[in-house]
Amino acid sequence: MSDTTQLDARRRRLLFRARHRGTKEADLIIGGFVARFIATFSESELDELEAVLEYPDVDLADWLSGRRPVPAECDSPMLRRIAADVAAMRRATGA
Repeated sequence: MSDTTQLDARRRRLLFRARHRGTKEADLIIGGFVARFIATFSESELDELEAVLEYPDVDLADWLSGRRPVPAECDSPMLRRIAADVAAMRRATGA
């Protein structure tokens, strides 16, 4: 199997995981972000995404909504990128 084929399969798995989190809110927020950007992610960004997807939905929902700050040990460029995207979407929709 070529590196490209493996990467494509990895992207498909990550997109599935992002869209099937367990809560509708997380499915929409995280799945939507991943669907929009996964084709552009480098391998290191895919690694970061995998790490973000390991966090429980309740924590991600609180962090991404701003209800709780992201703990320093969980902070990453990918989590900040998702949070910025969520904030932009909220501003755009007036939510």
